[in-house]
This record gives sequence, structure tokens and C-alpha cells, in this order.
Amino acid sequence: MIEIRNLSVDFGGVRALNNLTVTLDERIVGVIGPNGAGKTTLLNVLSGFVRPTSGTLAANGENLLALPVYRRARWGLRRTFQTEQVTDDLTVWDNVAVMLDSAPTPRAQRHAQIQAAIDYVGLSGAARRLGSTLNAYERRMCEIARAVVGKPRIVLMDEPGAGLSQREVEALRQVIRGIPARFDAMVVLIEHDVDLIASVCITTAVLDFGTLVAYGPTHEVLRNPQVRAAYLGVEELDDATA
Repeated sequence: MIEIRNLSVDFGGVRALNNLTVTLDERIVGVIGPNGAGKTTLLNVLSGFVRPTSGTLAANGENLLALPVYRRARWGLRRTFQTEQVTDDLTVWDNVAVMLDSAPTPRAQRHAQIQAAIDYVGLSGAARRLGSTLNAYERRMCEIARAVVGKPRIVLMDEPGAGLSQREVEALRQVIRGIPARFDAMVVLIEHDVDLIASVCITTAVLDFGTLVAYGPTHEVLRNPQVRAAYLGVEELDDATA
């Protein structure tokens, strides 16, 4: 569970998040809104890359604002990025293994955790390939394996479906859906693909100009007239909620 209270972020004269208060308490939560709404800023605050101007932030009762980035990662806060962070001159195995470098994990357990993450995303046959040889979908799966290896508590995903084909998005859908049960982790998903949001997210928050416009069960939020008219387009939402 993530508890956000009166959270604001200012960049110079621009308020990226405006007095945001919301409790994200489901296993898969979506965050949607137009470009510039504050979605990625929210993920940056959660992961520690941006310090809020004011407000409080807690996850599972832990004060995240008291933890630097590396301690949030050790605590179990993981992140994928809009531009994946796969290292080209490392193998898939080593790309995933590096996420456990600072973890005091016995060698055999560490090996099993790496293998489990790679197996989960379907890259077992590519484990010894260099990152530079992976296609866009494989790179995205490698990035997700990096996020779930070990013992994640919260996995933040920033537009993982971007640039993927319809078939690849369907495979991604199954991967995201399975994370809570397989790794006992919460997922927070930012995504422009409303159909993906509708099919995997239990609840969804809508941001606009850094302000919370709506939050609740995903299908109710997507039927909200204000959300439909102002942010996502009625035709796209009709398809997602049909």
C-alpha cells in the first residue's frame, strides 16, 4: 500500500504535482493522464529521483522520504523506465544479476532468484545473449526481469507497452498480471494504452496538471464523463470498456 498525502513538486515556477492525496491499496494500480500530467514525476518521487516540495509518502508503513534511492531499492522498490536500462555489453543473465550485487544473499539462492526472474519473462533461451542482440520486446522483458528479481515489494512501470506490437502487448499483459501472485509485489503502472490499463489494473488514478482528477475501480474511472471527455477520448474509452 502506498499512502500519499498533500504531495507537491515544483520545478522552478511549474507545479508538476499539486497537493496530491491518494492511497494506492490494490495489487495492480494504473496511473493515466495526458502528457505533462505529472505521471512520471510521481514515479520519480516514489523511486527517490525527485524530492517533493511538500507532503508525505509512505509504503507499507515505511516513510519513503527518509530513504535515499539505493535504500528504497534494497527495501524492495523497483522501477522500469520509458527508455529501458538494459546494458548492451552484458548478457541477459548479468543484466539481471547486477540488481542483486548489494544484496546479502547466499550464492545458491541468488542464482535461483536470477533464474526465476529470467524464466518468468520468457527469456530462458536468451540468458547468455548480450543485451545488444535483443529486440525491443526482449529488452523490455529483460528490464522487467531486473525489476522483479529478488524480493520486490513494489514494482513501478513507466509505459512498458510503448513500441510493442499487439501480440507483444498481450504477452506483456500476462506478465504484469502475474507479478503480484508470483513475486508477492504490488505493481504501479503508467501506460497510455487504455486497453492494457483496463485489462490489468484493479484501480486507476487519473492525473491532469499534477492534480488528481479521479481514483477508483478502473472500469468506473474509465466511464467517468470528465475523464472520458477531457483526457482520453470517448472512442478509445468505448473500446476499452466494452
